Amino acid sequence: MKYKLAVKPGTTRKNKTGGWRTYVPKFLHEKCIACNMCNLVCPENICYPNKKKKKNKSGKIYYQSDLKYCKGCGICAENCPAKAIIMQLDK
Repeated sequence: MKYKLAVKPGTTRKNKTGGWRTYVPKFLHEKCIACNMCNLVCPENICYPNKKKKKNKSGKIYYQSDLKYCKGCGICAENCPAKAIIMQLDK
C-alpha cells in the first residue's frame, strides 16, 4: 500500500498555523538561562534567541517565540528546566 504525504517537507513555514490554538507560551525573560531546550523540543521550531541579542539581568540572551506558527502545545513550557515559560490563554 502506498501513502501520499498531506504536505511536502519544508512547507510549514509557508503556512501560518498558529490561528487555532487556545494557549500561547509566555517567556519569563529574567528566568531564562539560554539553554536552548525550548528550541530543541518545539515541534514547529519557533523558539529562538531574541533578534536584538538583548540580555536579562543574569547576562543571558533570552529566548522568544514566533506566535504566527505556534500551536500552543506547551512542550516548551513542560521541558524548560528554569520554568521560564508559562502557558496562558490566547487573547
